[in-house]
Amino acid sequence: MAEILANQDTGRRTNVRRSSKVMFDWTTIKSQKQLIFMSVPLLFYIVLFAYVPVWGWLMAFQNFKPAKGFFDQEWVGFKHFKFLFTDDTFLRVMRNTIGMSLINLVLGFVSAIVLALLLNEIKNLLMKRLVQTISYLPHFLSWVIAAGIVATSLSINDGIVNTVLLKLHIIDEPVLWLSEGKYFWGIVGASNVWKEVGWNTIIYLAAIASIDPSLYEAADMDGANRYQKMLYITLPGIKATFVILLIMSIGHILDAGFEIQYLLGNGLVADWSETIDIFVLKYGIAQFNYSMATAGGIFKTVVSVTLLLMANWIAKRLGEERLL
Repeated sequence: MAEILANQDTGRRTNVRRSSKVMFDWTTIKSQKQLIFMSVPLLFYIVLFAYVPVWGWLMAFQNFKPAKGFFDQEWVGFKHFKFLFTDDTFLRVMRNTIGMSLINLVLGFVSAIVLALLLNEIKNLLMKRLVQTISYLPHFLSWVIAAGIVATSLSINDGIVNTVLLKLHIIDEPVLWLSEGKYFWGIVGASNVWKEVGWNTIIYLAAIASIDPSLYEAADMDGANRYQKMLYITLPGIKATFVILLIMSIGHILDAGFEIQYLLGNGLVADWSETIDIFVLKYGIAQFNYSMATAGGIFKTVVSVTLLLMANWIAKRLGEERLL
């Protein structure tokens, strides 16, 4: 009997805790109703433009013809996916996409972290702001303008790159940079660094600013120099930010870009410049083969989500910060 009464008492306490938790949740929701109302338009935007169009993925399993009704189309199963994975052109553009994406990933992270560390060492606040402003101004240029600047800089006649290299006697004659495929990936990587390094640095500077200043004071008392403080305080302090951004970037490994490759590419470097996005435009949408274009998009999405989850799981296993 005593045991039964004890169990009933335990059950009552559990119910009280559950009811108080529910009341707490409703109280929290009520106190934050303004924020919830503000998020409603964003929620509708995400649902309308990110989830509603997903039903169009069915086109990848059809021989879609615009003149027919959607459910009157011919269903072909995985035909278009099989074509993609057996087509030499698609395998080539996937190689290009992965190659350029990895170059952008490595150069982007290294350049942003190095610039953030250097800016953090500038003691003159005016000079620091000036350098930071100049470094992130190219981010606000469209790729049409940026690609024009890059093409002009690399031109054979009066391009600044050929002029400087000739003056330094590094090359003996001007180089046709945009006419040789072996240079194209490097040009894309350098262009992305020039355009985005300042903007990517902002978040690392914010992470550095959140580091406890007492750590640097203790390091000064122990006689640590600037490089030691960078290595043992600053870099560990921004490690969590780096890991989160790395996980997010790995999820976009098949997004090597479209604009710069499309604008700087030409027939001479097509084997090196075409990415999956250009392939979808050139052989899918431009030829009204919407089914194959949709199959290419599904492939990118599935791979991106898989890589994101894998990177997040690996970070969790290693005890690092994770996205999910």
